[in-house]
Amino acid sequence: MKGLVVVLVGLVIVGAVGASAAQRPVVPAMFVLGDSTLDVGNNNHLPGKDVPRANEPFYGIDFPGGARATGRFSNGYNIADFVARHLGFERSPLAYLVLKSRNYLIPSALTRGVSYASAGAGILDSTNAGKNIPLSKQVSYFASTKAEMEAAWGRHKVSKLLASSFFLLGFGSNDLFQSRPKSQADVAALYATLVSNYSAAITELYGMGARKLGIISPGPVGCVPRVRLLNATGACNDGMNRLTVGLAAAFKSGLAAALSPTRLPGLTYSLADSFAGTPANFDNPQAAGFVNADSACCGSGRLGAEGECMRNATVCSDRDVYAFFDNVHPSQRAAELGAQALFVDGPTQITTPISFKELAHQR
Repeated sequence: MKGLVVVLVGLVIVGAVGASAAQRPVVPAMFVLGDSTLDVGNNNHLPGKDVPRANEPFYGIDFPGGARATGRFSNGYNIADFVARHLGFERSPLAYLVLKSRNYLIPSALTRGVSYASAGAGILDSTNAGKNIPLSKQVSYFASTKAEMEAAWGRHKVSKLLASSFFLLGFGSNDLFQSRPKSQADVAALYATLVSNYSAAITELYGMGARKLGIISPGPVGCVPRVRLLNATGACNDGMNRLTVGLAAAFKSGLAAALSPTRLPGLTYSLADSFAGTPANFDNPQAAGFVNADSACCGSGRLGAEGECMRNATVCSDRDVYAFFDNVHPSQRAAELGAQALFVDGPTQITTPISFKELAHQR
């Protein structure tokens, strides 16, 4: 699977996104840790021929300001961009490795934030080892960023900024793709390890000042085109989806216990169940505005999933009617609708215990 994953294609969808980048940000900065659904260019700066990169033509074909590959596994914006827009920013903060190469890390960190997300990354260091920036390394990069921020601005000011900033996290799918549990005992052990490692990383972020965490659980990985391709009928892989649903439940219970106010006073979080609404959206994609929810817009062969999205690939003319842009990742439109679902309050809310909107406005 090259460690590339999809998140939020199956979320409950309500109307159109109303976020405006012109509004004043409701948080001072946004820090992003995650995988390919949130990566905005870190992997383009990693060495190694097997590192997954979105640097080919057609990636970024609809990106604002002109078609160009930006390191996003999307035809335009990705989920991190739309979350950022709901928070009042123009788009996701820039990638850590991009900022380091431009010697602009600290100005960005103090005014907008930083993205450490990396395609193929997992909660476990062993997931796609050597081909990404795993969760532990992303946390380490944040720690070094914080130290530089304090040197430039002072510990007290940085502490206040981080306490009010929005931390967006999205991990887990790549760990599932890499796992091969053979029994229920193996599955339980996998869940326990993932929850334990994730909780430890979040506790470390808390210790460095993070107080607002928006956490996205894995989406319907059994329904991505590359997985559907393995089925003669093109149907979703129910086994993989059951594994993902189980992990979402483990996150909901395990992380809730790890992030309780008694353990981490002052921490607030919102955990998104990315599987909510999946059956309805895939059974009736037209209701969400999609004509196609099983094939890749950019690729080749059956379901557009037999070939990668690259220079010689076939690209659909109307990307907005496809749920998937390549054979694993959501289209810009799917990411837009998925991000909106994170901010919905009320009966259709798929986040717990509060929405991303409520989290952002916490004081």
